[in-house]
Amino acid sequence: MSAIVLLSGGQDSATCLAIAKQAHNQIHCICFDYGQRHRVEIECSQKLAKHAGAFQLVDLSFVAQISNSAMIHNDQAIQIGPNELPNTFVPGRNALFLTIAASVAYEKGWDIIFTGVCQTDYSGYPDCREVFIQAQERTLRLAMQSQVRIITPLMHLTKADTVTLMHQLGHLDWYKDTHTCYEGKQPPCANCPSCKLRQNGFESAGIPDPLFN
Repeated sequence: MSAIVLLSGGQDSATCLAIAKQAHNQIHCICFDYGQRHRVEIECSQKLAKHAGAFQLVDLSFVAQISNSAMIHNDQAIQIGPNELPNTFVPGRNALFLTIAASVAYEKGWDIIFTGVCQTDYSGYPDCREVFIQAQERTLRLAMQSQVRIITPLMHLTKADTVTLMHQLGHLDWYKDTHTCYEGKQPPCANCPSCKLRQNGFESAGIPDPLFN
């Protein structure tokens, strides 16, 4: 069996890669360059892909022209916006990512796409919710007349659950090659929402973060 894995280079996508590797013998990893301020994650995704499959980097640099997100423009401080969404939200990002992944899958004759979105421990992004994924899957099936399936194994897991799962899969060491910090700093800033979420997950799981060992 074959599968596409959306591989950002972060903790969740690395876990998805480990899950996909367990179930599929052929994996194609896709990473997107959309001008993100934490560009080091692209290097991390390349390293992670070596554990399981082929790697493809898709240039979406044009997103910087249509989005004012702090995720892209590093002259902005990361904060909660007036609509209670973090200003790191990139409108339409996951819809775009999944559309491209489905196009790649269609050309390959594959049906499975893994993505690490989660609505349990998340940053408030509406395109990480299960209702969006279900709607996007229906849309892509209609748009491409295919049976594409979007697999979200982390949707209802906390960050602690994800850490524990990766430990059970025997690939906790892969987290050494992940990047979570929105500021793109190495070592991580430990202050941005993403860093805090990661730290809390490892502490709750009672497992040391390999990134610091």
